[in-house]
Amino acid sequence: MTEGKRQKQVAVEISKELNDIFLKMGLTMIDGGMVSISSVKITPDLFEARVYLSFFQVKDQEAVLEKFKDLSSEIRGELGKRMRHQLRSIPQLTFYLDDTLDYVFKIEKLLDEIKQQPKPGENENHSKSE
Repeated sequence: MTEGKRQKQVAVEISKELNDIFLKMGLTMIDGGMVSISSVKITPDLFEARVYLSFFQVKDQEAVLEKFKDLSSEIRGELGKRMRHQLRSIPQLTFYLDDTLDYVFKIEKLLDEIKQQPKPGENENHSKSE
């Protein structure tokens, strides 16, 4: 199901405000790593915002994700103060781990391993010329 125009607009605004809130609350640098919002998805009724967080060099990702879940009501309250004139009701915030960055690194590692493997018949040519 595709997102509607209003959903996309609200998601962009929420993402901007959450980035600013995270900076203000000191939530961008946690556990020796960096936390960023990779995307925000809004349900069609605008009652829930699914916030996908990306972690870079965070040691215990599950613990940090749990911290965000614990702070969700405080973050939502701050979001409400900022967006009260734009939305009738402030959506519930649900935080998820976005592992696409890990997936990209895994794919790159596999591709590098494939490049390192000798091609069939390559060893025979090198031994004849030496």
